[in-house]
Amino acid sequence: MRTTILFGGTNKERLVSVASTQALCKALPEADLWFWHVNDTVHVVQTDELLRHTRPFEDEFKPAARGIPLAEALDQAKAEDRVLVLGLHGGRAENGELQAMCELRGVPFTGSGSASSNLAFDKLAAKRFAAIAGVNAPQGIALGDLDDAFDKYGRLIAKPAKDGSSYGLIFVNARQDLIAVRNAAKTEEYLIEPFVAGIESTCGVLERADGSIIALPPIEIVPGEGAFDYAAKYLLKSTQEICPGRFAPDVTAALMDQAARAHRALSCSGYSRSDFIVSPTGLVYLETNTLPGLTAASLYPKALKAQGIAFADFLNDQIELAKRRAQK
Repeated sequence: MRTTILFGGTNKERLVSVASTQALCKALPEADLWFWHVNDTVHVVQTDELLRHTRPFEDEFKPAARGIPLAEALDQAKAEDRVLVLGLHGGRAENGELQAMCELRGVPFTGSGSASSNLAFDKLAAKRFAAIAGVNAPQGIALGDLDDAFDKYGRLIAKPAKDGSSYGLIFVNARQDLIAVRNAAKTEEYLIEPFVAGIESTCGVLERADGSIIALPPIEIVPGEGAFDYAAKYLLKSTQEICPGRFAPDVTAALMDQAARAHRALSCSGYSRSDFIVSPTGLVYLETNTLPGLTAASLYPKALKAQGIAFADFLNDQIELAKRRAQK
């Protein structure tokens, strides 16, 4: 079975995807590279062509080869007995649509299936399911209750309900910020919550070859300049990501437990990463990522390293799990 890394995508996180795949192709040097262009075509890419792209978080990647429609590329993947390593993030790559297209064709792929991907991608639904599993996942604030909520809590935070990499994040610190939230909510669904002060943390979960899952060491995030938004994640050198995080043992244990509970509640496969706020009164669950970033600077690879798991070994195990799931 031929290993093929599929990357790019049609949403805003395609830039992160390119950076992830630069790390993936170094760990899987024999893998083919297929780029999913924003115009919904798939293009064969050479490794040196990808690695020459030096500013992936800021500049669009432009493939040299002509492309074919996505559906046709997936048909080809089936005919050529390929397994897809998904170096993708967000949008149709993470909301279950691509996964459903693969499942219908019997094409193996890494990560969670279509149903769990769709569930986790919807932050509102993910919170409901995580709460069922005993995760502390407070529900959001309705748009119509925005003014009353601001009066009650003083500070709010709003983010797209179905997006990632902290795109569209709005901090409501003053009444005029409510206008920005209402304007943003005209074009896409927003999740609005009380602002919770505390330490940002994330915890990865890994499915092993025998089907068991383990939680990886939690990471403590210290933004260098304000919020942990897109710029802080990928562009600022001052952001600190400390792994393992400097938490008390009971907090570390709670983070690992709640990340594993969220993974199971959302029926995730392969791997996931859940984000939390460690507040003075306990943990607050934010969301679960079914295709977290895998760039050289990303959080999940840092947790793998802290656990003593080589990146290439992780990828090869995920490929084997993908093949096994497709055979069921």
